Amino acid sequence: MVSIAIDGPGGAGKSTIAKALAKKLGYIYVDTGALYRAIGLYMLNSGADTKDMSAVTPKLAEIDVELKYVDGAQKVILCGQDVSSEIRKPEVSMAASDVSAIGDVRAFLLDLQRDMARKNNVIMDGRDIGTVVLPNAQIKIFLTASAEERAMRRYKELVEKGVEVEYETVLKELNERDYQDSHREIAPLKPAEDADLIDTTGNNLEQSVNMLAEYVSKRLGELEE
Repeated sequence: MVSIAIDGPGGAGKSTIAKALAKKLGYIYVDTGALYRAIGLYMLNSGADTKDMSAVTPKLAEIDVELKYVDGAQKVILCGQDVSSEIRKPEVSMAASDVSAIGDVRAFLLDLQRDMARKNNVIMDGRDIGTVVLPNAQIKIFLTASAEERAMRRYKELVEKGVEVEYETVLKELNERDYQDSHREIAPLKPAEDADLIDTTGNNLEQSVNMLAEYVSKRLGELEE
């Protein structure tokens, strides 16, 4: 099976581009960030301090989370409920960053992620796929863009979904999450040593997808030689 790991900071377009690529290649798309968001949402709803390991770890045994595909679209099912829209709220994004710094949470989700890669050709995106989750992935990409452009993309996405938010707030939260993700002790956000850095600043979605599709096609060709 072929695994493609796409890492990078929030708002770089990882999920959108990975989905489009997976459809183009006929691969399974695995949105690992959605799994962490689901854990963060559960902790928020249960009143647990998302930064406190002693509060979060005991609650993991209560959680049943899975990714399902309905008419080609990924759905996040948390304890039997579809939370695909709810997990995209800004406060859940910060909660996801909090819980992802807890080793027990990462261990809880690691087997699920690796099992999907063992059984399928996958494109998996997140913040530590190439470094921790799938260190032997055949293709590794670190996708990025300027903080201002990433914040604007996220802002437009939220507004389109009817969320009332200010651009400045989105930019501030994105910078805070970048810092938190790259400075955590466990699996910090950083490119794998054998990853290729791809910057999508100035690109629209179609240009970014085409850029990565061309790159992946070239790399897959090299793997087959």
